[in-house]
Amino acid sequence: MRWENKEKPSYTLFNILPHTYQISKLISISMALHGFIGTQIELKSPADKFYKIFKGQAHLIPNVSSGHIKGVQVHEGDWETHGSVKIWNYHLGDEVGTFKEKVEYDDENKAATLTGLDGEMFKYYKSFKGIYQFAQKGNVSVANLTIHYEKRNADVEAPDRYVGLMVTLVRDLDAHFAKA
Repeated sequence: MRWENKEKPSYTLFNILPHTYQISKLISISMALHGFIGTQIELKSPADKFYKIFKGQAHLIPNVSSGHIKGVQVHEGDWETHGSVKIWNYHLGDEVGTFKEKVEYDDENKAATLTGLDGEMFKYYKSFKGIYQFAQKGNVSVANLTIHYEKRNADVEAPDRYVGLMVTLVRDLDAHFAKA
């Protein structure tokens, strides 16, 4: 399911998706060069476990998703503080890259927002913000994964592949939690 829209939508991304999805559906809302793309996936593990990793233990992610995330280092600040800057080294298809980000945490909504500062994606995008949000709905946990972006020009594709990387990372964590 994918939408392209020139006007600002009157709905939010996640109120149009049922909360019981087991298969990812990709949604893209595009307003000229600005847009966002995201998906919601169902998880087997509790939402708190995912948020805990993103909030203070991101350095463990390469151990769990080593095929895609090669390293995460603190550049400024620490692992748990708003405004800290981290550098992620990733492998995505034929692209080996870095993503330097400034993180914001929303404890109430279990959301980590990674605002891009530098990296390979900035060849194509003027701005790039990834949001990992985890929610518990009874016995079911979901991950809402979103990227807000601004393209450098109209020929640039929406960042589908980066959402795919986010999905892979979260699924790798879910599989790891299931083994523990």
